[in-house]
Amino acid sequence: MKEKLKEHIENLTPLTDDEFSFVLSHFSFEKHKKNDFLIREGENVRHCYFVVSGLLKLVFNDKDEKQHIVSFAMEDWWESDFSAYFTKTKAKMSLQCIENTTVFSISLDNYEKLSTELPKMERFFLKKSNSGHIAAQNRILSFLTSSAKERYEQLLKQYPSLFQRVPKTLLASYLGVSRETLSRLSS
Repeated sequence: MKEKLKEHIENLTPLTDDEFSFVLSHFSFEKHKKNDFLIREGENVRHCYFVVSGLLKLVFNDKDEKQHIVSFAMEDWWESDFSAYFTKTKAKMSLQCIENTTVFSISLDNYEKLSTELPKMERFFLKKSNSGHIAAQNRILSFLTSSAKERYEQLLKQYPSLFQRVPKTLLASYLGVSRETLSRLSS
């Protein structure tokens, strides 16, 4: 499992074996079952997660208790309620396993320590953060400028495996449409 984390980091930042051992010492390895929560709304967010295997959903429940899927996170993705993680505030969202999932987690203290003591990891985290910001802005623009059909086709093209792994109800929530509309879009 640690090889997946090493390979993921080394796609952006080369590490010596000693450096990777140092990096790894800042992470914890965790196994979670389908439906387990890694983060619950209203609780402190203690970790950011790198997905080794499995699938997560980041969910926001509005005042009417309607569930909105903010994102999915599959293998090689990072996820957390980042606002709460970095500001040490209560979670506004929940992070839940859609499948049995294995992750590496890192606390904010270890994240900051690792970034300070190994500057190449600070650059790595910055690159990952920038990629996340770009993806989030693209998703917002998609909601502002694209039809439901276009959003569906874009998701299908970009992440075809999600359609085999995620229930249609969750895909509909992510796309901002009803389950019935999703059925029409997919036929």
